[in-house]
Amino acid sequence: MSTSDIRDRLTQVLSPPLAALGLDLEEVHLSKAGKRSVLRIAVDRDGGVDMDAVADATRAVSTALDESDAMGEQPYTLEVGSPGVDRLLTLPRHWRRNGGRLVAITLTDGTKVTGRITASDETGVVVSDGSADAGSTRLSYADVAKARIQIEFKKGS
Repeated sequence: MSTSDIRDRLTQVLSPPLAALGLDLEEVHLSKAGKRSVLRIAVDRDGGVDMDAVADATRAVSTALDESDAMGEQPYTLEVGSPGVDRLLTLPRHWRRNGGRLVAITLTDGTKVTGRITASDETGVVVSDGSADAGSTRLSYADVAKARIQIEFKKGS
C-alpha cells in the first residue's frame, strides 16, 4: 500500500471521531523513525485548539486506531497537535480562521500580493494593503497558487 493510500485510509478512519469533537483533521503525516513509524496528526477548529482539545483529540485518535487496522501491525508513535503558523492556506476555513492576519499570497500568474485578510467566503478572500485609502483586493481561491500567514512582531512601547 502506498503512502498516499495509507494517508487516505487514516483520514477516512480519523475524520469522524474528530468531527464528533468539533475538530477538523488538517494534516496526516506518516514517517519512519528507525523501526517505528511516527504518525503526526494536526487538528483545528474555529477559535483554535487548546491543550484540552488536543488531549481529547489524542484519546479519540488513539481509540479509532486501536479499533481499526489502519496502521496494521507496525509499531508507531502518535503525535497530535495543531497546525503550525507556517502552514499553507488551502481551504476556505483556513482563510476564515485567519481573518485580520497578514498574509503573503502568490497568484497563479506569479504576481505576489501581501495584505491583511479582511473578509472571506467559500469562493474567495478580500485582502487590504493597509494603505491610507484602504485599498482592498478580492481574490478568487482559484487564482491563488500559494498563501501563507506572515508572523508579525509588535514593537513594545
